Amino acid sequence: MPSRWRPHHGFTLLELLVVMVIIGLLVGYVGPRYFAQIGKSEIKAARAQIDGFEKAIEQYRLDVGKFPTNEQGLNALYVRPLSEPRWQGPYLKKAPPLDPWGNLYLYRTPGANGDFEIISLGKDGAPGGDGEAADIGL
Repeated sequence: MPSRWRPHHGFTLLELLVVMVIIGLLVGYVGPRYFAQIGKSEIKAARAQIDGFEKAIEQYRLDVGKFPTNEQGLNALYVRPLSEPRWQGPYLKKAPPLDPWGNLYLYRTPGANGDFEIISLGKDGAPGGDGEAADIGL
């Protein structure tokens, strides 16, 4: 004879709420640490790209006898400028990429502290800033 009383299999609302609170606490604790690591890796990637640009610019200078002009910019490392018969590039494998935040790198010659400078304006894309929004250069 079948029994009328069947035990319910599942969780109560209270048990579900407790689990959700625990998950929320874990996300609140781990989430900021995870996203801080992403920001640090973007800064490291920007520095590595700038370092690669600097090496390519030095090779360009050895071949051409001068640094690319501000008007030529970093594109002179990939596409031959019409006014440079001694160009032996390309000095980069592909066109200069955007920085990790999707902004153009700034190239200036002469630079503030040397013959040239290459700068990423950071996450905010504006000069200055702190943390991830700080300007990045070598």
